[in-house]
Amino acid sequence: MTAADLDVLLSMGFEQARAEIAAKKTGNLQQALDWLEANQDKSLEELQAQNQASAEDEDEEMTGANIPSGETAKSLVCNECGKKFRNHDQATFHATKTDHQDFSESTDELAPLTEEEKKARLEELRQKLAAKRAVQSEADKETAKRNEQIRMKATKDSQELKEELQRKERIKEAERKKQEKIADAEAKKRIKAKIEADRAERKRKEEEAKALREGRAPQVPVVAPAAPVSALGGASAAGSSAATARLRIQTKQKGNLMKTYPSETTLFEVAHAVEEETGVPVQSFQINFPRKTFEAGVDFGLTLKEAGFVPSAAIIAN
Repeated sequence: MTAADLDVLLSMGFEQARAEIAAKKTGNLQQALDWLEANQDKSLEELQAQNQASAEDEDEEMTGANIPSGETAKSLVCNECGKKFRNHDQATFHATKTDHQDFSESTDELAPLTEEEKKARLEELRQKLAAKRAVQSEADKETAKRNEQIRMKATKDSQELKEELQRKERIKEAERKKQEKIADAEAKKRIKAKIEADRAERKRKEEEAKALREGRAPQVPVVAPAAPVSALGGASAAGSSAATARLRIQTKQKGNLMKTYPSETTLFEVAHAVEEETGVPVQSFQINFPRKTFEAGVDFGLTLKEAGFVPSAAIIAN
């Protein structure tokens, strides 16, 4: 193998140490490339150790038939397939690839490859390498495709789990709002009943006062005011054992309002009572110790007990 062939191997990207071992063990560029391909998975240290052992045992390997006296062996021949080789390294490489074991020496001298033959074999080799790279490229594409499918499935599973959690949260939120609406509706009913009872009571008292001024008996029959579920604007009925909340409500319109409500009165009912007294809707209640805000439409379904206003509290109406 010539120095030019070694240069070709180096230009193709093979490391110099491997290329030199291949050049020594083979007789031409084609065989060197075949050897490099067959030994590509071996480390450089392993190849160097094998090369050293081969050099030491070279005189003991493949000692075929006797050469006639006065003649010199110029080649080796494989008795199993008839292929001829220039040196022991080529024959050893052939034995490694084919498992052929029967070799003998020959006086036939193998002619070196012409430049055209070298170019043809080099082109053949390049085509083999290109085909091998193409196969490897397709394999890499398939691997990348499988990895992408696995990633997409994992992403889809994660997204589905996230959507399921969001769906459950929406259901919980809808149920919470439904319960708040029910509580608000019940509070409005209680407030309406209380307003009607107060109106009837005021009318009765006005009629009594008018009758007294005119010196006659009242024309409107005495009607006991209806007892609402939660009595607003004052203490609970006498004898009631229900706990109460004493509130100091700070307003912008009328300063501090001192009120006492049953502990089961909702913040919505308190807000409505404050609105009736000040003429301004209440959007939130705030306490300073600990600092906390109760928003309309969110927290007004809470009772005074649930809000922590029992037995007493100082709150700010906003």
